[in-house]
Amino acid sequence: MFIMKTKTVTTLFKKVCLFSLALISFSAIAQEEEKKWFDNFSVNGSVDGYFRTNIGAPNTLDLDNNPDTPDPFQAPGTSFANESGFALGMANVILGYEGEKVGFVADLVYGPRGEDAVFNSVGSSNIVNQLYVYWNVTEKFKLTVGNFNTYLGYEVISPTGNFNYSTSYMFTNGPFSHTGLKADFALSDQWSAMVAIMNPTDYTENNPFDTYIVGAQVGYSADSGSAYLNFRYGNEGEPGPSEPTFQVDLTTGWDVSDKFYLGFNGTYLDTDGSGFYGAAIYPQFQLVDSFALGLRGEYFNTFVDTDGVDDVDVTAITLTGSYDIGNLTFKPEFRLDSSEDAFLDKDLEATSSLSSFVLGAIYKF
Repeated sequence: MFIMKTKTVTTLFKKVCLFSLALISFSAIAQEEEKKWFDNFSVNGSVDGYFRTNIGAPNTLDLDNNPDTPDPFQAPGTSFANESGFALGMANVILGYEGEKVGFVADLVYGPRGEDAVFNSVGSSNIVNQLYVYWNVTEKFKLTVGNFNTYLGYEVISPTGNFNYSTSYMFTNGPFSHTGLKADFALSDQWSAMVAIMNPTDYTENNPFDTYIVGAQVGYSADSGSAYLNFRYGNEGEPGPSEPTFQVDLTTGWDVSDKFYLGFNGTYLDTDGSGFYGAAIYPQFQLVDSFALGLRGEYFNTFVDTDGVDDVDVTAITLTGSYDIGNLTFKPEFRLDSSEDAFLDKDLEATSSLSSFVLGAIYKF
């Protein structure tokens, strides 16, 4: 009787243990699958706004002496940070999925900065900054199709990707985004290449012109920095010029030391004898853990193939501080733009320079 009871208890104990082990294994697998499921998805983005004022120049102009119809205030001829007083940037939400082989990015923007960035979009698409899918065909070959931000230039649309809060003339006049198909190649641990076929520049929803742009890039990346040589060639379509556009662009940046970084961007664009070229340097100093100081010194020239029309030269010096408080960054910025008789002083007389101050606030999540 005692032996029988012991055997019964032992058998029951084994069954309970086996059931418990099975339950634990199932729970572990479920937790692993749940963790992997959430790890593949990402949500991030930013919110920004700013204050801007001219120094030594009016922030509103009223040339016809009619207070009800003030003329537009003057500002640097660059994108985004051009409003007077307190102004809004944009809300940016980026949804992403990164699988082993395939994935997508849905980059949504809302606000004045976002609206300016997608100026050729209409309807519901005017909140789409990027929308693309990709396929990692092999470890060294990747295909991307959809709408993606430009590969040319040093600066980007999102304020979290730039050291300076205001943007350069090269960025403003260069492309913002492309829609098309691109192929990325990892040639080695340090060298890369890219080729693309795209709609006319910034026509992100469709192609109304039946013309296409070819893009290419050669890149070198190391622990201390990187360099990218970019190309763009093709017919931008009507109502623009019918001759092809050619652009070559060099973007590079290097950690000179633990505290000092130096970036450079040079670009040249030509369409049948008219276009622009420019160059900018971006030295940045990390003074303490929470504060850095950076300078952008830019020269920009626009030229046209027309008799009697002179080139337009612009020089812009921008000094920016960057102070981090957790995920919040404040960017105080002094900027001096110089171009012959391009601005007005407080007496509404033509002057060759415009000084301005910007305080940007960016929250990144």
